Amino acid sequence: MPDRGGGPSGPRMRVGRPSRRARTLLMTLGVLAVLAMAFVMFAGFWTDWLWYRSVAYSSVFTTTLWTKIGLFAVFGLLMAFAVGLNIWLAHRLRPPLSAMSLEQQSLDRYRMGIAPFKKWVLLAVTALVGLIAGASASGQWRTWLMWVNGVKFGQKDPQFGLDVAFYAFDLPWYRFLLAFGFAATILSLIAAALTHYLYGGLRITSPGARATAAATGHLSVLLGVFVSLKAVAYWLDRYGLAVKSSDFKATGNWTGLRYVDANAYLPAKTILFCIAAICAVLFFATLWRRTWQLPVIGFGLMVLSAVLIGGLYPAIVQKFQVQPNEQAKEAPYIQKNIDATRKAYAIDGAKPENYSGKSTVKAKDRLRADSQTAASYRLLDPNIVSPTFQQLEQKRKYYQFPMTLDVDRYQGKDTVIGLRELNIRGIPKRNWINDHFTYTHGYGAIMATGTQTDANGSPVFTESGLPTTGELKTYEQRIYYGEKTDQYSIVGGPQKELDYEANGEKTTSYKEKSGVSLSSAFNRAAYAVAFSEPQILYSGAIGDGSRILYNRTPKERVEAVAPWLTIDGDAYPAVVGGRIQWIVDAYTTTNGYPYASRTTLGDTTADSLTVGNQQRAVVAQQNQVNYIRNSVKATVDAYDGSVTLYQWDTQDPVLKTWMKAFPDTVKPKSEISGPLMEHLRYPQDMFKVQRELLTRYHVTDPAQFYSGSDAWQVPDDPTNKEGNAVPPYYLSMKMPGDTAQRFSLTTTFTPNGRPNLGGFMAVDADATSKEYGRMRLLRVTEDVPGPAQVQSKLNGLPSVAQFVRDMRGADSDIQYGNLLTVPLDGGFLYVEPVYAQGRNALYPLLKKVAVSYVDADQPGGDTTKDVTVFEDNLTAALNAVFGVEGPSTPTPPPPGTTPPPPASADAELKQAIADAQKAYDAGEAALQKQDWSAYGKAQEELQTALQRAAEAGAKLKPSAPATPPAEGSGG
Repeated sequence: MPDRGGGPSGPRMRVGRPSRRARTLLMTLGVLAVLAMAFVMFAGFWTDWLWYRSVAYSSVFTTTLWTKIGLFAVFGLLMAFAVGLNIWLAHRLRPPLSAMSLEQQSLDRYRMGIAPFKKWVLLAVTALVGLIAGASASGQWRTWLMWVNGVKFGQKDPQFGLDVAFYAFDLPWYRFLLAFGFAATILSLIAAALTHYLYGGLRITSPGARATAAATGHLSVLLGVFVSLKAVAYWLDRYGLAVKSSDFKATGNWTGLRYVDANAYLPAKTILFCIAAICAVLFFATLWRRTWQLPVIGFGLMVLSAVLIGGLYPAIVQKFQVQPNEQAKEAPYIQKNIDATRKAYAIDGAKPENYSGKSTVKAKDRLRADSQTAASYRLLDPNIVSPTFQQLEQKRKYYQFPMTLDVDRYQGKDTVIGLRELNIRGIPKRNWINDHFTYTHGYGAIMATGTQTDANGSPVFTESGLPTTGELKTYEQRIYYGEKTDQYSIVGGPQKELDYEANGEKTTSYKEKSGVSLSSAFNRAAYAVAFSEPQILYSGAIGDGSRILYNRTPKERVEAVAPWLTIDGDAYPAVVGGRIQWIVDAYTTTNGYPYASRTTLGDTTADSLTVGNQQRAVVAQQNQVNYIRNSVKATVDAYDGSVTLYQWDTQDPVLKTWMKAFPDTVKPKSEISGPLMEHLRYPQDMFKVQRELLTRYHVTDPAQFYSGSDAWQVPDDPTNKEGNAVPPYYLSMKMPGDTAQRFSLTTTFTPNGRPNLGGFMAVDADATSKEYGRMRLLRVTEDVPGPAQVQSKLNGLPSVAQFVRDMRGADSDIQYGNLLTVPLDGGFLYVEPVYAQGRNALYPLLKKVAVSYVDADQPGGDTTKDVTVFEDNLTAALNAVFGVEGPSTPTPPPPGTTPPPPASADAELKQAIADAQKAYDAGEAALQKQDWSAYGKAQEELQTALQRAAEAGAKLKPSAPATPPAEGSGG
């Protein structure tokens, strides 16, 4: 062929070899790409470290990090060593190659292919299994820290006599070690068997012995280790019976030993442990006997024993011993379950008190007078009036209130409170600067009296406006951290923020040291990568003093600094010491409390308020626990974001364990200030878990518990059509025998499958009370209508039907507020506000109040045994339900005449006002001294004086409207 110019006789062409400059450029680009990838991976770690350092909880970050690294390294190396050692041993024990069979000839290709890379293959395999095992082990950092720092409970389980700490802290770690041992042994066995097969130690199709003596000994030892671990598993399973969950048809979910467990499974596990130990010895003996015969027989015996002793025998005991007399057989174990469950959920103090439901007072005027002081009836429903707050107090489109407001106490009054938080979706012009630099914070706490509305049915605000004014006086109103604040903001730099003062809008610059400084280019680059926002790196709006704020919701912040806590679903705000503080209840839990029944937090804490908006469900939705304590009260400052954890339950061993693991992160209870203590309350999610357990565990007699004859249920919310559980309500009220109202958290129960009232529970929710946390549980012994029956009776009233027709004719929607239940003189008083909202109206208004007094022994032969009324205001409703005349329904004077007030009315009014002022001054003085006893007494005197003033005022103006403007529909 003719030469084409590339042959030896022609000129030589350089092909495919880049120049030195190109090679240098490619190498540089490669290095830069590697560095960029490393920086992306490092950015998340670095920004996390900066955030923890900014909130002064860097020890949590470092302790968690080093624990994870340590577990990763130790267990990763152990797994890599175990697998690598057995591969090396199998290769070392390979037989010399002799006449090759067809099987070995086909394997020879693989041996030759691997031969040049044997070391690399070994390193790759061991590295892979080591990385997987290390990553899995690092996820057990909580288990390790609880085991190494575990504190004794001081309580022993009734079966084995071991401290509860063994089951809560030790047993989970032992089970992890056992699982790791099984994994290492199985992987080593597989790797060794494959290596022996590859190098001729094991043969499948070749004639002669199937395994060499060396391979037999090696694999026998591994099988012996596996069976030894199985023996340990059988031994641990004995203790696991105390925390084993099962389905017990008599009681449903069950934890702990039953008769068959104690008398069949427990001895079976002991026997199987002995058999497995003997079988392991037989496998180890193969090192000398060089035969599989005895170990195989032993292993078969162990499997057969597991079927017969561990499965068949317990089934026979259950069928022929337990079922014919199950109640008697299970009674001792049911009693253990009852006692453990009540103690684990802190409901052992809730002992039912019989409450007949029959009124002990027949005089109508006495009932009416007692109803006045039985409770501070909260007519402002925090679950309905959020749109009212939004329309009346939003002030700007870029502000918002939560869908569900909160109930707190201010100056001794139940108060509905909500914060005016930032809503970036309402910003007039959306761009990166406005979203993250200009509009950075909310402004002000809005409060309204819970027991009153004005003449139109709107809230009576005690703190309102922008900036707010009212009874709170001076406080820091800017809200940089809140429940609705989920975007990052960059503050304190050249770009000014929108703010307010008395005369209107102004600009401000954040002065606190919260957040992370962006002054360095390295930090800006890290956040630009972490937040996928390159403008953070080069924007001129960022400069000296710029700080980035993120992780801004209270729950996020507490969960981050204390990852070992379970956070309550509802953080609530309080103005304390001139600052808005978010108060967050946090729980310590375990699922290792012997004999205590388990519950799923997400299911137990669900009610009619968690549907749709999901504001009040516990974060750990699927967490199953059988021990819970409200061990920590946390605060998050709404201005600077500082997080403070306070030890609340000083006896909780789980909290003590975590305080050992993370020292100096939780402050002692003694450091809670008096003003903060006034706003702490019993948490709702804890209460909901406890009430769910009390539907069954209010019964302490095993026979009655087994029969389920007195089982209760939490009723569905009658004001909600979705059929979800009624939420608990905060309410200042008096329980039977109390002389004064207590700020309480209340709930009702109905018998299982029945609508009538079965029980009523209230817990003292006031943290300043000496009886905080005391549960009062009333068992209703007579047939008393429950919430659904009362609601049904209300809906059937002609006055209600007419009201509904009128409102719908006016194109208005009707909303039923919280149906409050209050024990009163042997019976029960139900109070329910009713709201209406027109199609063109922007918010609901309180229009009516329904009141029902149910009495199992109602006089007059009323077969329904209850009286239900539907009136314009609370005062009129209470008068009507008890059939008495009152100031809300005065006799009108003749036209054109004004009867003179009583001669002493003016003097009474002046004296009442003077007494009110004196009581108010005394309360303020007591507040400054933090003398809570004197403060409470002053508040009672103030309330009495104000009541006298209202009565005197009514005498002075007999022709005035039935309800004073300050109360309106609120009564």
